[in-house]
Amino acid sequence: MSTRMMNAREHELIEKTLGIEIPDRVLPATAASLQNLHAVAGPFASTIAASDEFQNRKILVIDDEAINVRLIQKCLQIAGYRKVETHTEPESALERIITQQPDLVICDVVMSVSGLQILQQVASSPDLRNIPMIMITASEDERVRSDALELGAAELLTKPLRATSLLPRVRNALLLRSQFDQMLNHRRELESQIQARTAELMLSRLELIHCLAKLAEFRDNETGHHVVRVGRYAGILARQMGLDRATCELIEHAAPLHDIGKIGIGDDILRKPGKLTPEEFETMQRHVGLGKRVFQPLSHSESLQLRAHTRLGEMMIGVGSSPLLRMASEIALTHHERWDGNGYPIGLKGTDIPMSGRIVAVADVFDALSSKRVYKPAFPIDKCFEILQEESGTHFDPDVVNAFMRIRDEIVRIRIDLADVD
Repeated sequence: MSTRMMNAREHELIEKTLGIEIPDRVLPATAASLQNLHAVAGPFASTIAASDEFQNRKILVIDDEAINVRLIQKCLQIAGYRKVETHTEPESALERIITQQPDLVICDVVMSVSGLQILQQVASSPDLRNIPMIMITASEDERVRSDALELGAAELLTKPLRATSLLPRVRNALLLRSQFDQMLNHRRELESQIQARTAELMLSRLELIHCLAKLAEFRDNETGHHVVRVGRYAGILARQMGLDRATCELIEHAAPLHDIGKIGIGDDILRKPGKLTPEEFETMQRHVGLGKRVFQPLSHSESLQLRAHTRLGEMMIGVGSSPLLRMASEIALTHHERWDGNGYPIGLKGTDIPMSGRIVAVADVFDALSSKRVYKPAFPIDKCFEILQEESGTHFDPDVVNAFMRIRDEIVRIRIDLADVD
């Protein structure tokens, strides 16, 4: 009788400890497991308690047997882990992992949904693959062990599970996760520093490009905001044409260098208000050097003699390897090409002209028309747009001109904001 009463009390105590009902048939095994975990898990508590990091790590235990998850949970709690949760529905286990984002998952293999399937789903997810998983199985089949480890399991433990096997593995897995988190944080910090440094370098490069563009502008006796306006026009026009963001930014930043080649042209030619002589044209040819090979045979018509600056500008900028300098090189070379093929220096026609060159051609001519020059007054804004439309299909790409017309209000606003005031 006293034995029956002792068993009943033991049964009640075990159920109270685990917080679940325990059938008589599993009572002896459950009692033995509790005895084992109390004996082994206790000494781990002082070690865990010394580290708040491990103490507060989130652990999720998955098994479709309530007794199993409660025993493991109790073992971990006795060992000092404070945030141990359980899940007994394998069908929704992955969703629980995604929602909770635990630091460690302890999962049974043989369930209504295979634990190996859950492991595979976690391992294949970029957002979950760094969560270590300890798998538990009653099988002695080496294929199960092999499959689990190949899928990325941190450990595979066999039943009957003992605290002496579980707790060191849990600590090691959490230590691995902690080291990974440290490396991830360090990587993010380095990436942040690199981004900041890259931004600084990009700003310095843009400032240098702006200075070079202004230098070329001053050589041409244009001391206003010409290069700034051309860059702004080109940027919004590129966006209106549907180009991707990176390309639009490159065009906007590179466009101010479209006339960089003017640096190499003598002031007596560059600033001459009248027509150039054949001798002056020959001087320009010698300065450009290889440019003569690229140009089509030229007459002595002095209206063509300023063409050399495009090839010179391309040569000056083309030494760089960055996307920005390559774009600037392309623009410097092609912004005087014409849609009908009668442009210079190469004589490209239609879509053979790079889109950047076609865009800057419109932006540059519009600003030249609407600005005062040594050889002409500024044209009225309406007249400038009218000339662009007249030249659509001959000088300019019709699609680019149409896009420019659609952003007329923005163009006019830039012209007002960056107006040259005598």
